[in-house]
Amino acid sequence: MQTTTLRQLVTTTGPFTSVYFEDSHDTEDAAKQLELRWRELRDQLAAQHAPDESLDALEAAVRDSSRPVGRSGRGLVAAGNAVVVDEQLDEPPAAPVTRVSDLPYVLPLTRYAKPGLKYVVATVDQVNATVRAYDEHGREIAADDVTGREHPVHHVRGGGTAQYPMRQHTEETIRRNVADVAEDVTRLADRIGAELVVIAGEIQGRRAVCEALPKRLREITQEVTHSDVASEVVLTAKQRRLDEVLERFHNALNSESGLAVDGLEAVTAALVEGNVETLLISDPQDATVYVGDSPTHIAVAEAELRTMGAREARQRRADEAVPVAAIAVGADLVYVDSALTEGFGAILRHN
Repeated sequence: MQTTTLRQLVTTTGPFTSVYFEDSHDTEDAAKQLELRWRELRDQLAAQHAPDESLDALEAAVRDSSRPVGRSGRGLVAAGNAVVVDEQLDEPPAAPVTRVSDLPYVLPLTRYAKPGLKYVVATVDQVNATVRAYDEHGREIAADDVTGREHPVHHVRGGGTAQYPMRQHTEETIRRNVADVAEDVTRLADRIGAELVVIAGEIQGRRAVCEALPKRLREITQEVTHSDVASEVVLTAKQRRLDEVLERFHNALNSESGLAVDGLEAVTAALVEGNVETLLISDPQDATVYVGDSPTHIAVAEAELRTMGAREARQRRADEAVPVAAIAVGADLVYVDSALTEGFGAILRHN
């Protein structure tokens, strides 16, 4: 995931109260279940000595936010009386995660929120279209209803030269409608920087719209029969991105390019140099590191940290300190299921 929206975590003072939980609304009693779930989560956080002002801020976020549709998860991080991270998760955690600590805990965010993907979904026929644009968090940010010319939109049956003008009129009407839809899809896609376009509808209509799109969009367009499968297409595209990142990491690690490292010592050294493009995380378990005066003062040994001129050396959990250092240098965060040495790997910016 891109870390632009997480940069404020680097300059915010803790302690941080982090919570990840299921926020599904796919049953009639979903609101009641959420209320009960939050009470349990609040008790768990209070037992970890979470500040009351942070708990109140989290509770307001849970109660006042718009409800998602269907199965989903939620990730929240608070500091003081403010919620500094509020993200919908592509899938809910298997079990709720709560933590109160000096550093924000964002690892579950990388695990349950797939890499961001901006996309457009258009449901089309020969007359009208509904076009929706979504940001990298899956939130609808723009919508258009395109109303085409209705008459005539069907080819005239029968023969005879008298029918030619009518057929030509029909074809021209359809062509104009298709052009209008393609223009609207292009406008919205360019506006949000879409990385995927999904065209839904009967085959003739969607195929015509696809062919009318500029080449740059045709290359990222997928056709489907119904718009309700668009979410599956998006998830598949996100998973493909994850697979590509992991393949790139392994290829670089096993080559002489030097553009990938694994293990805490190598990864922290690269973070100190600001040389991490993508941080890969699997399961760091209870590994620890030492941090100094800034997030990128980080090392596996206190003596090493002192050589950097750090005035202080504090031992911190690696699953908190390493992602925060990655955010500080503008690196992407990616959770992977495959094993990494000590739970961390990195794709480097340069060798």
